[in-house]
This record gives sequence, structure tokens and C-alpha cells, in this order.
Amino acid sequence: MESEFCVVLTTTNSDDNKKLIIESLLGRQLAACVQTMPIESHYIWEGKVCSDNEFLLIIKSTQSCYQQVEKCIVELHNYEVPQVVKLPFVDGFNPYLSWLKENTRL
Repeated sequence: MESEFCVVLTTTNSDDNKKLIIESLLGRQLAACVQTMPIESHYIWEGKVCSDNEFLLIIKSTQSCYQQVEKCIVELHNYEVPQVVKLPFVDGFNPYLSWLKENTRL
């Protein structure tokens, strides 16, 4: 059973890029909420082990908005290959889910 809600995760190493993505998603009503936290990422890029201080964006949205959320992030992102992953969630506190649905447009 697929939920109508999802969480989308992305990261960026730029405070300005973080703010741009958040303002665009919320302004277009593609997300009802975006939470952020500083993280330290370790990864392989072009065959080298790298690390970066980044911001994790936790985006609360709906399945119907996901394609537009992904497109918005990719268009605005400062990375060549940004992380954009969708995590569906099956259940939650009904008043919260109602609020989430009311604050996304699709």
C-alpha cells in the first residue's frame, strides 16, 4: 500500500543554496515543512574519498508533489549530482497529516 505522503532528503554544503531551495519549495507549496540540520558527510566522488560539512534538508511533502520537488531541487542545486531521495511513510498523527496535505498544492 503506497502512502500519499513522503519525506524527501537532500543535502547541500551552502547556506545560501539551502535557503534558496527551502524558499522555493515552500513558496511553490511543494512542501509543507522543511527541517534542516548540520551533518558531516563522507563519500566517494570521482574515485576519491571526500568529506564535507553539509546541511541535511528533510522535506515533508506528498507523493503527488514528488516529481516537482525533485525538479525544483535539481534546478536550484549547487551540486552536479545532488542527493534527492524519496522515503514514503505509511502512517502518522492524523491532524499532522491533514495539515501536511492542506499545505501542499498537488
